[in-house]
Amino acid sequence: MSSRLRNALSAVLIALSCLLLPFGALAAWAAYGLADTGRYVTTMAPLATDPAVRDVVTDTVGAGILHEVPVGGPMRPFVRDAVRSFARTPAFRTAWDAGNRALHDAVLTALRDDGEHVVTVDLAPVAAQVKRQLTDDHVPLAGRIPVEHTRVAILPPRDLDRLRKGYDVLEVAGFWLPVTAAALAVTGIAVAACRRRALTATALGTALGGTFLGLAVAVGRRLTLADLPDPAHRPAAGAIYDALTETLRTVSWLLAAVGLTVALGCWLTGRYGHLMRARRPPAADPAQQPTRVQA
Repeated sequence: MSSRLRNALSAVLIALSCLLLPFGALAAWAAYGLADTGRYVTTMAPLATDPAVRDVVTDTVGAGILHEVPVGGPMRPFVRDAVRSFARTPAFRTAWDAGNRALHDAVLTALRDDGEHVVTVDLAPVAAQVKRQLTDDHVPLAGRIPVEHTRVAILPPRDLDRLRKGYDVLEVAGFWLPVTAAALAVTGIAVAACRRRALTATALGTALGGTFLGLAVAVGRRLTLADLPDPAHRPAAGAIYDALTETLRTVSWLLAAVGLTVALGCWLTGRYGHLMRARRPPAADPAQQPTRVQA
Protein backbone atom coordinates (compact mmCIF):
# COMPACT_ATOMS: atom_id res chain seq x y z
CA MET A 1 0.00 0.00 0.00
CA SER A 2 1.39 3.42 -0.97
CA SER A 3 2.08 6.09 1.63
CA ARG A 4 -0.59 8.38 0.19
CA LEU A 5 -3.26 5.69 0.44
CA ARG A 6 -2.17 4.78 3.97
CA ASN A 7 -2.37 8.41 5.07
CA ALA A 8 -5.81 8.84 3.51
CA LEU A 9 -7.12 5.72 5.23
CA SER A 10 -5.57 6.84 8.51
CA ALA A 11 -7.19 10.27 8.24
CA VAL A 12 -10.63 8.75 7.66
CA LEU A 13 -10.31 6.35 10.61
CA ILE A 14 -9.04 9.05 12.96
CA ALA A 15 -11.79 11.47 11.90
CA LEU A 16 -14.46 8.82 12.57
CA SER A 17 -12.89 8.06 15.94
CA CYS A 18 -12.88 11.69 17.02
CA LEU A 19 -16.46 12.12 15.80
CA LEU A 20 -17.68 9.13 17.82
CA LEU A 21 -15.78 10.09 20.96
CA PRO A 22 -18.15 12.73 22.44
CA PHE A 23 -21.22 10.66 21.56
CA GLY A 24 -19.61 7.61 23.16
CA ALA A 25 -18.86 9.56 26.33
CA LEU A 26 -22.44 10.85 26.45
CA ALA A 27 -23.92 7.37 25.92
CA ALA A 28 -21.63 5.79 28.51
CA TRP A 29 -22.57 8.48 31.03
CA ALA A 30 -26.27 7.84 30.49
CA ALA A 31 -25.99 4.04 30.45
CA TYR A 32 -23.59 3.54 33.36
CA GLY A 33 -24.01 6.74 35.36
CA LEU A 34 -27.66 7.74 35.31
CA ALA A 35 -28.91 4.15 35.13
CA ASP A 36 -27.09 3.10 38.31
CA THR A 37 -29.27 3.68 41.37
CA GLY A 38 -26.41 3.89 43.85
CA ARG A 39 -24.52 6.47 41.79
CA TYR A 40 -27.69 8.46 41.20
CA VAL A 41 -28.51 8.62 44.92
CA THR A 42 -24.90 9.58 45.75
CA THR A 43 -24.98 12.32 43.11
CA MET A 44 -28.27 13.74 44.34
CA ALA A 45 -27.47 13.53 48.07
CA PRO A 46 -25.66 16.92 48.35
CA LEU A 47 -28.70 18.69 46.86
CA ALA A 48 -30.58 18.11 50.12
CA THR A 49 -28.75 21.17 51.46
CA ASP A 50 -29.29 23.35 48.38
CA PRO A 51 -31.68 26.22 49.27
CA ALA A 52 -33.39 26.29 45.87
CA VAL A 53 -34.02 22.54 45.91
CA ARG A 54 -35.30 22.67 49.47
CA ASP A 55 -37.76 25.42 48.56
CA VAL A 56 -39.18 23.36 45.69
CA VAL A 57 -39.46 20.27 47.89
CA THR A 58 -41.15 22.33 50.59
CA ASP A 59 -43.73 23.68 48.14
CA THR A 60 -44.35 20.24 46.58
CA VAL A 61 -44.68 18.33 49.83
CA GLY A 62 -46.71 21.08 51.47
CA ALA A 63 -49.10 21.25 48.52
CA GLY A 64 -49.46 17.47 48.53
CA ILE A 65 -50.29 17.39 52.22
CA LEU A 66 -52.72 20.28 52.02
CA HIS A 67 -54.45 18.65 49.06
CA GLU A 68 -55.29 15.68 51.27
CA VAL A 69 -56.16 17.64 54.42
CA PRO A 70 -59.88 18.48 54.78
CA VAL A 71 -59.02 21.73 56.56
CA GLY A 72 -58.80 25.21 55.08
CA GLY A 73 -56.74 28.31 55.67
CA PRO A 74 -55.77 28.09 59.37
CA MET A 75 -53.82 24.88 58.78
CA ARG A 76 -51.76 26.03 55.82
CA PRO A 77 -49.18 28.25 57.56
CA PHE A 78 -48.45 25.57 60.14
CA VAL A 79 -47.95 22.89 57.49
CA ARG A 80 -45.63 24.99 55.32
CA ASP A 81 -43.59 26.16 58.29
CA ALA A 82 -43.29 22.60 59.54
CA VAL A 83 -42.15 21.36 56.13
CA ARG A 84 -39.68 24.22 55.83
CA SER A 85 -38.29 23.49 59.27
CA PHE A 86 -38.12 19.78 58.57
CA ALA A 87 -36.13 20.44 55.37
CA ARG A 88 -33.24 21.69 57.51
CA THR A 89 -32.96 18.57 59.68
CA PRO A 90 -30.82 15.43 59.20
CA ALA A 91 -34.04 13.44 58.94
CA PHE A 92 -34.86 15.32 55.74
CA ARG A 93 -31.57 14.23 54.17
CA THR A 94 -32.44 10.65 55.00
CA ALA A 95 -35.90 11.08 53.52
CA TRP A 96 -34.37 12.83 50.47
CA ASP A 97 -32.09 9.86 49.78
CA ALA A 98 -34.96 7.42 50.27
CA GLY A 99 -37.19 9.43 47.93
CA ASN A 100 -34.53 9.61 45.22
CA ARG A 101 -33.89 5.89 45.50
CA ALA A 102 -37.61 5.19 45.20
CA LEU A 103 -37.88 7.57 42.23
CA HIS A 104 -34.94 5.97 40.42
CA ASP A 105 -36.17 2.45 41.07
CA ALA A 106 -39.66 3.37 39.84
CA VAL A 107 -38.31 4.87 36.60
CA LEU A 108 -35.96 1.93 35.91
CA THR A 109 -38.72 -0.58 36.60
CA ALA A 110 -41.01 1.24 34.17
CA LEU A 111 -38.31 1.37 31.48
CA ARG A 112 -37.51 -2.32 31.80
CA ASP A 113 -41.11 -3.53 31.95
CA ASP A 114 -43.76 -3.51 29.25
CA GLY A 115 -46.63 -2.16 31.32
CA GLU A 116 -48.43 1.05 30.51
CA HIS A 117 -48.93 2.94 33.75
CA VAL A 118 -48.11 6.31 35.25
CA VAL A 119 -44.73 6.33 37.01
CA THR A 120 -45.14 7.93 40.42
CA VAL A 121 -43.00 8.47 43.49
CA ASP A 122 -44.47 8.17 46.98
CA LEU A 123 -43.85 11.14 49.27
CA ALA A 124 -45.35 9.33 52.25
CA PRO A 125 -42.02 9.03 54.15
CA VAL A 126 -41.52 12.81 54.05
CA ALA A 127 -45.17 13.53 54.82
CA ALA A 128 -45.04 11.12 57.77
CA GLN A 129 -42.07 12.98 59.22
CA VAL A 130 -43.90 16.30 58.83
CA LYS A 131 -47.01 14.88 60.46
CA ARG A 132 -44.95 13.62 63.38
CA GLN A 133 -43.34 17.04 63.82
CA LEU A 134 -46.72 18.80 63.70
CA THR A 135 -48.08 16.38 66.27
CA ASP A 136 -45.08 16.95 68.55
CA ASP A 137 -45.68 20.69 68.26
CA HIS A 138 -49.34 20.16 69.27
CA VAL A 139 -50.69 21.69 66.08
CA PRO A 140 -54.48 21.28 65.94
CA LEU A 141 -55.77 18.53 63.64
CA ALA A 142 -52.23 17.40 62.75
CA GLY A 143 -53.17 13.82 63.49
CA ARG A 144 -55.76 13.90 60.72
CA ILE A 145 -53.18 14.39 57.97
CA PRO A 146 -53.20 11.29 55.71
CA VAL A 147 -49.83 10.20 54.37
CA GLU A 148 -50.41 6.91 52.58
CA HIS A 149 -51.58 8.40 49.27
CA THR A 150 -49.22 11.35 48.84
CA ARG A 151 -47.81 10.51 45.40
CA VAL A 152 -46.36 12.65 42.62
CA ALA A 153 -46.54 11.62 38.96
CA ILE A 154 -43.14 11.47 37.24
CA LEU A 155 -43.73 9.92 33.81
CA PRO A 156 -47.05 9.66 31.93
CA PRO A 157 -47.79 6.41 30.02
CA ARG A 158 -47.54 8.14 26.62
CA ASP A 159 -43.82 8.84 27.16
CA LEU A 160 -42.82 5.35 28.26
CA ASP A 161 -42.58 3.73 24.83
CA ARG A 162 -40.28 6.44 23.49
CA LEU A 163 -38.14 6.36 26.63
CA ARG A 164 -37.87 2.57 26.53
CA LYS A 165 -36.55 2.66 22.97
CA GLY A 166 -34.03 5.34 23.92
CA TYR A 167 -32.96 3.38 26.98
CA ASP A 168 -32.38 0.21 24.91
CA VAL A 169 -30.27 2.18 22.43
CA LEU A 170 -28.23 3.74 25.24
CA GLU A 171 -27.47 0.36 26.79
CA VAL A 172 -25.93 -0.79 23.50
CA ALA A 173 -24.29 2.51 22.53
CA GLY A 174 -22.85 3.12 25.99
CA PHE A 175 -20.51 0.16 25.51
CA TRP A 176 -19.92 -0.07 21.78
CA LEU A 177 -19.41 3.58 20.87
CA PRO A 178 -16.36 4.11 23.15
CA VAL A 179 -14.92 0.73 22.12
CA THR A 180 -15.41 1.53 18.43
CA ALA A 181 -13.86 4.99 18.82
CA ALA A 182 -10.78 3.52 20.53
CA ALA A 183 -10.42 0.77 17.91
CA LEU A 184 -10.66 3.25 15.03
CA ALA A 185 -8.06 5.53 16.62
CA VAL A 186 -5.58 2.70 17.20
CA THR A 187 -6.09 1.37 13.67
CA GLY A 188 -5.72 4.84 12.16
CA ILE A 189 -2.43 5.41 13.95
CA ALA A 190 -1.14 1.95 13.06
CA VAL A 191 -1.75 2.23 9.28
CA ALA A 192 -0.38 5.78 8.97
CA ALA A 193 2.86 6.32 7.11
CA CYS A 194 3.95 8.79 9.83
CA ARG A 195 2.59 7.59 13.14
CA ARG A 196 3.73 10.63 15.05
CA ARG A 197 1.63 12.89 12.87
CA ALA A 198 -1.30 10.49 13.15
CA LEU A 199 -0.98 10.49 16.93
CA THR A 200 -0.89 14.30 16.91
CA ALA A 201 -4.03 14.44 14.78
CA THR A 202 -5.78 11.96 17.08
CA ALA A 203 -4.81 14.00 20.13
CA LEU A 204 -6.07 17.24 18.61
CA GLY A 205 -9.29 15.53 17.56
CA THR A 206 -9.72 14.21 21.09
CA ALA A 207 -9.29 17.70 22.51
CA LEU A 208 -11.80 19.03 19.97
CA GLY A 209 -14.26 16.27 20.90
CA GLY A 210 -13.91 17.12 24.60
CA THR A 211 -14.57 20.77 23.84
CA PHE A 212 -17.63 19.85 21.80
CA LEU A 213 -18.91 17.70 24.67
CA GLY A 214 -18.52 20.53 27.17
CA LEU A 215 -20.28 22.91 24.79
CA ALA A 216 -23.14 20.41 24.36
CA VAL A 217 -23.57 20.16 28.14
CA ALA A 218 -23.73 23.96 28.44
CA VAL A 219 -26.24 24.29 25.59
CA GLY A 220 -28.32 21.45 27.05
CA ARG A 221 -28.49 23.25 30.39
CA ARG A 222 -29.68 26.43 28.74
CA LEU A 223 -32.37 24.65 26.73
CA THR A 224 -33.51 22.58 29.71
CA LEU A 225 -34.02 25.61 31.91
CA ALA A 226 -35.66 27.58 29.12
CA ASP A 227 -38.32 24.85 28.65
CA LEU A 228 -39.45 24.94 32.29
CA PRO A 229 -43.00 26.31 32.58
CA ASP A 230 -42.36 27.82 36.03
CA PRO A 231 -39.40 30.25 36.12
CA ALA A 232 -39.32 29.98 39.92
CA HIS A 233 -38.11 26.38 39.63
CA ARG A 234 -35.15 27.21 37.39
CA PRO A 235 -32.56 27.61 40.19
CA ALA A 236 -33.46 24.18 41.58
CA ALA A 237 -33.51 22.61 38.11
CA GLY A 238 -30.13 24.18 37.35
CA ALA A 239 -28.65 22.73 40.55
CA ILE A 240 -30.00 19.28 39.69
CA TYR A 241 -28.75 19.52 36.10
CA ASP A 242 -25.30 20.57 37.27
CA ALA A 243 -25.13 17.69 39.75
CA LEU A 244 -26.18 15.10 37.18
CA THR A 245 -23.80 16.38 34.47
CA GLU A 246 -20.78 16.95 36.70
CA THR A 247 -19.19 13.73 35.42
CA LEU A 248 -19.72 14.81 31.81
CA ARG A 249 -18.09 18.18 32.44
CA THR A 250 -15.13 16.46 34.10
CA VAL A 251 -14.77 14.07 31.17
CA SER A 252 -14.91 16.93 28.68
CA TRP A 253 -12.15 18.85 30.46
CA LEU A 254 -10.11 15.65 30.82
CA LEU A 255 -10.38 14.82 27.12
CA ALA A 256 -9.38 18.36 26.15
CA ALA A 257 -6.44 18.43 28.58
CA VAL A 258 -5.13 14.97 27.65
CA GLY A 259 -5.51 15.63 23.94
CA LEU A 260 -3.65 18.94 24.07
CA THR A 261 -0.93 17.45 26.29
CA VAL A 262 -0.31 14.54 23.94
CA ALA A 263 -0.33 16.84 20.90
CA LEU A 264 2.17 19.16 22.58
CA GLY A 265 4.35 16.20 23.51
CA CYS A 266 4.35 14.95 19.91
CA TRP A 267 5.25 18.42 18.63
CA LEU A 268 8.09 18.80 21.12
CA THR A 269 9.54 15.37 20.37
CA GLY A 270 9.35 16.13 16.65
CA ARG A 271 11.15 19.45 17.12
CA TYR A 272 13.78 17.80 19.30
CA GLY A 273 14.40 15.10 16.71
CA HIS A 274 14.69 17.70 13.98
CA LEU A 275 17.24 19.71 15.98
CA MET A 276 19.27 16.60 16.73
CA ARG A 277 19.42 15.69 13.05
CA ALA A 278 20.42 19.26 12.17
CA ARG A 279 23.29 19.25 14.66
CA ARG A 280 24.60 15.86 13.60
CA PRO A 281 27.69 16.27 11.35
CA PRO A 282 27.21 14.94 7.85
CA ALA A 283 28.80 11.61 7.03
CA ALA A 284 32.02 11.83 5.05
CA ASP A 285 31.96 10.81 1.39
CA PRO A 286 34.22 7.76 0.88
CA ALA A 287 35.10 8.99 -2.61
CA GLN A 288 36.58 12.19 -1.14
CA GLN A 289 38.61 10.43 1.56
CA PRO A 290 42.38 10.75 0.96
CA THR A 291 44.02 7.48 -0.02
CA ARG A 292 46.94 6.29 2.00
CA VAL A 293 49.99 5.50 -0.11
CA GLN A 294 51.77 2.43 1.04
CA ALA A 295 55.50 2.37 0.83
